[in-house]
Amino acid sequence: MNQDFSELIKYLDEKFADVEGEISELKSDFRGLHDAVDEYAKKADGYFQEMVMLSHKVDRLERWILQLAEKTGTQLKV
Repeated sequence: MNQDFSELIKYLDEKFADVEGEISELKSDFRGLHDAVDEYAKKADGYFQEMVMLSHKVDRLERWILQLAEKTGTQLKV
């Protein structure tokens, strides 16, 4: 009986070690995913800011073109 208990303890210790290893691996994978998502979010934010600035620039250029067309009497067609 004592031998069976000892074998059970040994078996459980091995299983807990395996589970701890898998948890450690999952934590590492999660950190990697977290870092990748964070990096992507930073790039997306930069891209969004760039698009906002580009949109403002296009709006400004369009206003200037319309002002020039009006002052020169030029008819703009779509």
